[in-house]
Amino acid sequence: MAKLKLSKHALHEQLEQLKLYQRLLPSLDLKRRQLTMEVKKAQEEFTTAQSAVDSLETLIGEELPMLADEEFRLGGLVQLTSYKVIEQNVVGVKLPFLDSIECDVANYSLLATPPWVDTLVQRLKDATEQRLRAEIAGERCNTLKIAVRRITQRVNLFEKILIPTAKQNIQKIRIFLGDAERANVVTSKLAKQKQQQQREAETEDVL
Repeated sequence: MAKLKLSKHALHEQLEQLKLYQRLLPSLDLKRRQLTMEVKKAQEEFTTAQSAVDSLETLIGEELPMLADEEFRLGGLVQLTSYKVIEQNVVGVKLPFLDSIECDVANYSLLATPPWVDTLVQRLKDATEQRLRAEIAGERCNTLKIAVRRITQRVNLFEKILIPTAKQNIQKIRIFLGDAERANVVTSKLAKQKQQQQREAETEDVL
């Protein structure tokens, strides 16, 4: 750590740094509060998506109890084939967002399968989408939490270290410069007194 210089130039630098820190801090704190709100929203989105998955699975069991019958072999009926995730910029943080999803439905005979299979297909497609939404919502939440942690560290750096240190440095320099100025005044007075005494002594010698 560089040693603090006790000079007028150093005082000017410390004052400018303090102004900069005090100007930046409000915007950093605002961003921290905005990101904190986004974390809350992301957590709610995750909870909603996860609840939707659970509700759909429960609904499938209630609507289609016949699935428990081993006679029906419907594994692989609905498969996730592709999905598109785009990037969203939220308060300067890049977050994933589910833009589209494609599911492949296995071929099945409309005559050889019960009519409720159509309902099952739709429920499975909905559940697949909600699972994916929950997964991406979890990623958004984690990314935002990391961003909040980083911005909070920066806010704390400004509030607890940079600004207090700058204020302390300014106080030290001002005290030093004040003491130096007073010392110079005293030295100047003593020098004048000595000069005056010398002049008086010289005058007496002449007389």
